[in-house]
Amino acid sequence: MIDTTTIGAATRMPSADEILRKCEEHGVEFVNLQFTDVMGIVKSVAIPVEVFPEVIENGQWFDGSSIAGFARIAESDMFLMPDLSTFAIIPWERERNVTARVICWVHNPNGDIFPGDPRAVLLRQLERAAKLGYAFNTGPEPEFFLLERDSAGKVVTPTPHDSGGYFDLSTDRGTEVRKDMIKALMQMGIKVEAGHHEVATGQHEIDFEYDNALATGDQVLTFKYTLKAIAEQHGLHATFMPKPIEGISGNGMHTHQSLAGLETGDNMFADPDDSYGLSTLAKHFIAGQLAHARGMTAVIAPLVNSYRRLVPGYEAPVYISWARQNRSSLIRVPSIRNGKYAATRVELRCPDPASNPYLVYAVSLAAGLDGIENKTELPEPVEENLYHFTDEDLKRRNVQMLPATLGEALHEMANDDVVREALGEHVYERLSEAQHQDWDSFRQYVSQWELDRYLSIY
Repeated sequence: MIDTTTIGAATRMPSADEILRKCEEHGVEFVNLQFTDVMGIVKSVAIPVEVFPEVIENGQWFDGSSIAGFARIAESDMFLMPDLSTFAIIPWERERNVTARVICWVHNPNGDIFPGDPRAVLLRQLERAAKLGYAFNTGPEPEFFLLERDSAGKVVTPTPHDSGGYFDLSTDRGTEVRKDMIKALMQMGIKVEAGHHEVATGQHEIDFEYDNALATGDQVLTFKYTLKAIAEQHGLHATFMPKPIEGISGNGMHTHQSLAGLETGDNMFADPDDSYGLSTLAKHFIAGQLAHARGMTAVIAPLVNSYRRLVPGYEAPVYISWARQNRSSLIRVPSIRNGKYAATRVELRCPDPASNPYLVYAVSLAAGLDGIENKTELPEPVEENLYHFTDEDLKRRNVQMLPATLGEALHEMANDDVVREALGEHVYERLSEAQHQDWDSFRQYVSQWELDRYLSIY
């Protein structure tokens, strides 16, 4: 069993006896063994609880050849080893066929961890940080829309569930839905901090506790399918699609980040004597992420639709810069309250919730560590509203932009050795292959916009 305490993960690994006793106490009948493909889609193998002790001991074999980004047919045999720290009883499956879930590590037949497992990709970078004496902590803020279903239960057009706005109450029809979601998340072991209506109509956000990046990666994926299940109970559809509705803000997953001392737990980003409260280490970390921002984009914005969100004017960052007050910047340094420098962090604002969180955190950490190891110089902050900058202003301030399309992002990723090395050649090849298929399919599609604009004229 993999010991994640070596990377700063604080969760105690329960024993097999403790988990099996919990299964007996709660009448668990089935256990879902979960893992993810390279695109971040949760996969599951259900087993009767009677065979769970054997699986804990020796793993569960499965065919990886049909999983996106996993093995070819000739090398398809793999097995799953449960990470018992992730065991949870599924709240909406407590009444009938009581079911628990546990997230698994994916292994090759020889026992080695499978390099195509996105969770293992993150683990490699966390181990790299640990060798330097750091633990990597993250706090994601995934946004989502609640949409109406038609009489057949389908979502034909994206119709928002309410007409509310940012923090609205009287026009927020999702208030009770969010409360049910929060309760379910807490029952799944996620420590929720707050939930509220977001800027766009039908858009919401639920924030949970800052933690080690491996734990928050697990929590993001748990978060997404939990919210979908609770929304379905209310006759709604929860979507994390980056830009489901034209003309309003899309879904982001702003991610707060910091490095802690592996031995002490001290925040290594904090420096009370600096005007921004940032240590030299933090500045190099930010500089590394800015330097590799274009190369990371295909990972943190993985869909054709992601680039509908990454446009000026809808609160999504497209300019490669950093600041404190300026929310149009790619990286923001939140203000510290009451001198609590232990909470110092930097907020990467470009990821969207359709991304695979393990891969997002892996490349983000790799870019930051590259900045630290090479002592990359941090450019001056840009506190002005970048959406008002002209092309000449951007050039004068040396501010680049993120790729405008998935095709451009794939080209940048192919030429960024730090990002490719972080992903590993297996995941890089499978991820880019899947994305190129999407991009090529999109380029061949004739949209209604094109027909409306050109058909009668030309």
